[in-house]
Amino acid sequence: MENKLMLMIPGPTPVPENVLLALAKHPIGHRSGEFSQIMADVTANLKWLHQTENDVLMLTVSGTGAMEAGIINFFSPGDRVLVVHNGKFGERWAEVAHAFALDVVEVTAPWGQPIDPNAVKSALEADTAKAIKGVIVTHSETSTGVINDLETIAKHIKAHGALSIIDAVTSLGAANVPIDAWGLDVVCSGSQKGFMIPPGLGFVTVSPTAWAAYKTAKLPRYYMDLGKYSKGAAKNTTPFTPPVNLIFALQAALKMMRAEGLENIFARHQRLMHATRAAIKAMGLPLYAPEGHGSPAITAVAPTTVDAEQIRSVMKKKFDIVLAGGQDDLNGKIFRIGHLGFVADRDILTAIAALEATIVELGHTGATPGAGVAAAAKVLLS
Repeated sequence: MENKLMLMIPGPTPVPENVLLALAKHPIGHRSGEFSQIMADVTANLKWLHQTENDVLMLTVSGTGAMEAGIINFFSPGDRVLVVHNGKFGERWAEVAHAFALDVVEVTAPWGQPIDPNAVKSALEADTAKAIKGVIVTHSETSTGVINDLETIAKHIKAHGALSIIDAVTSLGAANVPIDAWGLDVVCSGSQKGFMIPPGLGFVTVSPTAWAAYKTAKLPRYYMDLGKYSKGAAKNTTPFTPPVNLIFALQAALKMMRAEGLENIFARHQRLMHATRAAIKAMGLPLYAPEGHGSPAITAVAPTTVDAEQIRSVMKKKFDIVLAGGQDDLNGKIFRIGHLGFVADRDILTAIAALEATIVELGHTGATPGAGVAAAAKVLLS
């Protein structure tokens, strides 16, 4: 029998049934009054989720597209930006900045380790001429399962006066990102993560300070010109043809999220992270992210007694559970368990039970059978 495919990856994430049903509706005209009403509702709920009064703009792009828009709208060729990175996606933003002829300086940490906020502070304090115009930071580094101390880093950016450009692709909707309270200028995310809908929408928030920089920025832009999206949003419309059915789905997902409540959403993701990490340790498998720095969106595991790719293969073939692999230098060295979005306690217990069976089959002898499930259940039931 063909089993139900279970996605336990950091994106795309599982989609609730009522969201899938919203996707299946007949499209409507995107210049109609009915669609404008949907846009107004969606925009209000997006501001609630982002904890901001700033503009929250929707683009028909992935998370990478949202980040590119978040970079190119606020700088001019030759502007200096500080890129803070400790994984694949942080490195990508340096590549994007280079592609648009920005002057890139970097603060880094090894993959699997968090960024030291004091290193960011030192780099900014050394910039006495205020040449650094923006600081680009990845909050939850999807490639390694490490979350960075964005709140502290944001304070250092604010003290310097540079713009903060934040990759919140796997943290928005999974972790607390109070945009206004932390004074974040530009925050970018994607629909296929904590938003619980398929890929295709990117979200960019823009502060008044960022809009002031936009007025003098000279990097080329057209489709990604956020000014066009802001003017459209003020009239509950879009500058270009939007993915109408994805916005139906977004409306349904945001309604679910409001019913759950922000604090409950964040608490659920923390619980799933702690249960997963407890189970992995009980199975005798090494965690990749150090204690206190694990992302509530994803847990990375670095097995030493069994092959990471074999684990992923058996999980897929025998249990129809999809885990993510390692990227770049981590290819074949780690596997990643996504636990963000439409993921419940039951999903964690199912995935951990299947993982235990898999590593036993592959010859891992480092734990008592059932220890992982017991450790996860203890967290989930506490």
